[in-house]
Amino acid sequence: MSVRSVLAVATAALITVAVLAEPAAAHTAVQPTAADVYTLSAGRMGAIVAALLALTGVCVGGLTLARSAGRIRTGPGRRGAVMALAAGLTGAALGGLVAATASGGLGTGNGLGGALFALVLGLTGTALGGLALARARRTG
Repeated sequence: MSVRSVLAVATAALITVAVLAEPAAAHTAVQPTAADVYTLSAGRMGAIVAALLALTGVCVGGLTLARSAGRIRTGPGRRGAVMALAAGLTGAALGGLVAATASGGLGTGNGLGGALFALVLGLTGTALGGLALARARRTG
């Protein structure tokens, strides 16, 4: 390699380090403070609502799936399967929105933990509702 190439690579590396290090240094100076334990922030409220919606989807989907299998003697229910799908998808979408907009990590009070929990519950409720809907279509 020529001296000119080495100098060009070294200059590019120094500029890259300076450009990448500057936002990181600014980020450490403006770290969000953790919320108080009893503070109900907007992120926490969104995560709670998302988790409750997703939990509703899981419960309704599980009951509908058990009914369509004949374990509970109330007959198959397409309405319950659709409700489980809607609640699960809404809970997962709201949980994903809160997780995407949370500034900070777990334990900062921005609702990230609850949002991830709601995302998992919502996907579970959606899966249970989909299984119940497929079973309801198959049985009539």
